[in-house]
Amino acid sequence: MRYFIHLSYDGTRYHGWQIQPNGISVEGELERCLSTILRTTIDVVGAGRTDAGVHARHMVAHFDVDDTQCVIKDCKDLAYKLNRILPPDIAVYNIESVSDDMHARFSATARTYHYYVSTRRDPFSRHYTWLTHFNLDFALMNKAASMLLTHKDFACFCKSHTDVKTTLCDVTEAKWIQTSETEWFFRIRANRFLRNMVRAVVGTLVEVGRHRMTLDEFQQVLESGKRTRAGESMPANALFLERIEY
Repeated sequence: MRYFIHLSYDGTRYHGWQIQPNGISVEGELERCLSTILRTTIDVVGAGRTDAGVHARHMVAHFDVDDTQCVIKDCKDLAYKLNRILPPDIAVYNIESVSDDMHARFSATARTYHYYVSTRRDPFSRHYTWLTHFNLDFALMNKAASMLLTHKDFACFCKSHTDVKTTLCDVTEAKWIQTSETEWFFRIRANRFLRNMVRAVVGTLVEVGRHRMTLDEFQQVLESGKRTRAGESMPANALFLERIEY
């Protein structure tokens, strides 16, 4: 039987989603707790691999159970037990039985990320937003962001030396949204994302917002396919995986 787990986590103290040889990971903690409760070795497959320090309001993972060795009678009870022993910065919201052909990663049709920016120092949000000291032109940044919707190859925003078969992505939403006088976030939705892509996109848009890069130059970055032409990668603490769709 295959099961989907819907969860969220604060990625501050983790070395990313994926299990690492020299650091704790969200995937590792989830596997450890599931294996403890079900008394059998459980392997978890996530819908994506968030980097170190990145958070998730909605992550999906799947795991398989051999009914001859272990029987899950109540998914709600399993979720309750998981939350009792998981670290407090990981929360499971729902566990559901799915068909065997459903895959947390490959069956997903869209993913949405938010990157949070503050224009004023705030001690209560400092761990989850990027504080900018620049007077950013968000209107111009939105014009640049709209150009992402008509582009397909995002090699210029892909981390170097990454083993990916294709750098093609279908971006269906990319815009800056203001939530208060001093708070903004960048929302980007696509069928898939490259490693470090969102933080590189935001870093390049910030260059546009600082008037250090024109819209024509932003277009040239997209067409170049070269990571060295794009802006710096932004800090991980302000990035959230917001939603996964199936």
